[in-house]
Amino acid sequence: MDDAASVPDETGFVADEVTAIVKEAVDGVLAAEAYNEQMVGRWTSNCLEGCVKRLVALGKPYKYIVTCTIMQKTGAGLHTAASAYYDTATDGSRTIRWENKSMYAITTVFALAA
Repeated sequence: MDDAASVPDETGFVADEVTAIVKEAVDGVLAAEAYNEQMVGRWTSNCLEGCVKRLVALGKPYKYIVTCTIMQKTGAGLHTAASAYYDTATDGSRTIRWENKSMYAITTVFALAA
């Protein structure tokens, strides 16, 4: 058995790693908050900044695109979709839903090999 094949590529896109980073960043901003329309702009900026800083700190050869949508829980429907054309062998994307009692946050990360 080839040992190199059993060692994960440390520069590759790891969806679970990205999910953990996003959940931690969003939770750090929103966990103790109740929905407040006046704060949504600041919260989305803080969530994005936290995600990008943590992703870049991984030191992987990617350019990142991160989006965040915060919506009040009112029983209304929300449908969102993201699409990209990229090399699935090197690039990746992940969409993460976070929620508390009063709001949802939908964050999408696109990682494109540099």
